[in-house]
Amino acid sequence: MKILAIGDFHGKFPKKLQNLTKQVDLIISVGDYFPGYSGDNFLIRDVQSIIRLLLGELDEKHIKKEIEQVRKILKKLNSSKAQIVTTFGNYDNHASEDTSDRTNIDKNIFSEIIKDYPNLRRVDYRAVKIGELTIIGAYGSSFPGDPESNSYKKSKKKLKALFKKHSVENREGKVIFIAHNMPYNCKLDKIRDKKAHPIVRGEHYGSKLIREIIDRYQPSIFIGGHMHENHGMCKIKKTLVIDAGPAIDGKATIIDFDENAGKVNKIKFIK
Repeated sequence: MKILAIGDFHGKFPKKLQNLTKQVDLIISVGDYFPGYSGDNFLIRDVQSIIRLLLGELDEKHIKKEIEQVRKILKKLNSSKAQIVTTFGNYDNHASEDTSDRTNIDKNIFSEIIKDYPNLRRVDYRAVKIGELTIIGAYGSSFPGDPESNSYKKSKKKLKALFKKHSVENREGKVIFIAHNMPYNCKLDKIRDKKAHPIVRGEHYGSKLIREIIDRYQPSIFIGGHMHENHGMCKIKKTLVIDAGPAIDGKATIIDFDENAGKVNKIKFIK
């Protein structure tokens, strides 16, 4: 089975990556379809969004343009003959903080938009069967998170139940775990971007929840994104961890996976 791991579109879907969707059996997307911060029902809750509002960048015309960009990406994915699973990115769904408690969460617009594209199967805190493979998904937040929070504990409980239900497939190497963010404290979650704020530059900013689940259940493969600068792979015990790469920069990953044997034959990083 050929798998295209992709994500972090941020409003763009380069032609060379569109062409790759015709050459694979399964597309795994880790989200971030929206180009900016209007994905979460146009919330104004963070510094960057406030700056954009003050600059007049979050007017109705701009928001409609961003939604049109998202719809174009989803339409192209939806038309692929390959099977498609996806989870949400932090740009798509700020409300999906699964690793810390938050209040005043509004209805998420992306949940409504994606309903118009039935070939994209959501896998956030769900399991989807594709041939011999089982795909288990989560959000993974956009920062390490608080293991003592109720949201973290509830999310962990959901993932534990899914891995318990599919324990046989997992032992056979036939479970792929996906989330938007990378697992905490690994080679692929360190902030290396020179433009990053000095306070976080060089720090590990992956999800503690995702790391905990990988450590405990050791799925064959984990696929994430979020960290644009860390396109590549590493190992956490027996789990092959892959940062799919930012589609906005023309990057993705192709995985040649033997679904019957539960092993990876070949990986190609699209630069």
